[in-house]
Amino acid sequence: MGLAELTRNAVHVLPAGALEAKLALGRPLRVKLGIDVTSPDIHVGRGIPLQRMRAFQNEGHVGVLIVGDYTTRIGDPSGRSTERPILSEDEIDRNADTYVEQALQILIPEQTEVRRNSEWLASLSFADVIRLTRMMTVAQMLERDDFAGRYAGGQPISVSELLYPLMQAYDSVAVEADVELGGTDQLYNLLAGREVMQAYGLEPQVVLTTPLLVSWDGEKMSSSFGNNIPLTAPPEEQFGRTMRISDDLLEEWYRLVVQDAVPEGGPLEAKLALARWIVTRSHGEAAARAAEEHFTRVVREGRAPDDVPEHALPAGDPLHLPALLADAFGLSTSEARRLISQGGVKLDGHPVDDLDLPRSELAGKLVQAGKRRFVRLAD
Repeated sequence: MGLAELTRNAVHVLPAGALEAKLALGRPLRVKLGIDVTSPDIHVGRGIPLQRMRAFQNEGHVGVLIVGDYTTRIGDPSGRSTERPILSEDEIDRNADTYVEQALQILIPEQTEVRRNSEWLASLSFADVIRLTRMMTVAQMLERDDFAGRYAGGQPISVSELLYPLMQAYDSVAVEADVELGGTDQLYNLLAGREVMQAYGLEPQVVLTTPLLVSWDGEKMSSSFGNNIPLTAPPEEQFGRTMRISDDLLEEWYRLVVQDAVPEGGPLEAKLALARWIVTRSHGEAAARAAEEHFTRVVREGRAPDDVPEHALPAGDPLHLPALLADAFGLSTSEARRLISQGGVKLDGHPVDDLDLPRSELAGKLVQAGKRRFVRLAD
């Protein structure tokens, strides 16, 4: 496949000519990608640099996946207007345990070296950390857009955040990376890796960045924003979330995620094909077919799914419908009232606008809240 495939969709490949020089060495390159474990899931957007790693693996190179269990304790400031909340050690460990399985949906297991950066960062002495901090100035740090904006606005920047890019850079020293992959928001951190590697007497890594995937709300896909499609999400959820993207994003999603052109047949058919592709990658073709049937039945045709859960009616007569909906679907009572007032709640397919109903009118009925939430009420 060659250089063109390795750099497909790349925004930066730095410095110019360095990747070609690395490839000319005639040995398997060590291609690094670090992922902090800020949530339990890797999402479709984070899968894009994983796909670049897979391309390198297809050419015989080694993927070095860094699970950032230690750097997560600080929090990556990239693209942030405020400091990230810090997770507990138990949360970090639980998240880290799920990441490898998810990444291996895309990567070749036999060519993947998995490392946790606590292996080396936790053992650094204070003198080691001081040595690391001498490799970059505060002025250089404040050149970052995210830091510069916060500093100009008088918002706090913790010293630990200033240390983050140095710690990520030290990961490259520890694994002797030839190439480091990341989203465009990681460019500063990746370039810092080159400087730190050189300071430790190593050949600096090549930096390759990929675009950030824009989600249906116009923001970059992020677990923090809730606009993500986790690789481990159930098939119906993956399918439904993919169908939410706007038509004008289809070309970008196909280019970055499927790595192909939008098929002919119109936006709806292209979106259905995209959803099938995403579900198939995670769960297989049979699950993708079932997820599409579920979407067609529930969302497009407005019918109930085949397997509707039962929900027991509480004691009392009459029953307060907003409280019942809140209990059945995990809504707030204000959300439930709003859905009722908007005609979004149906009993056996008929809109209901009363807030209090006799028990006899609810027992055995199919309740629909919005387009996709259903329960059968049991007395």
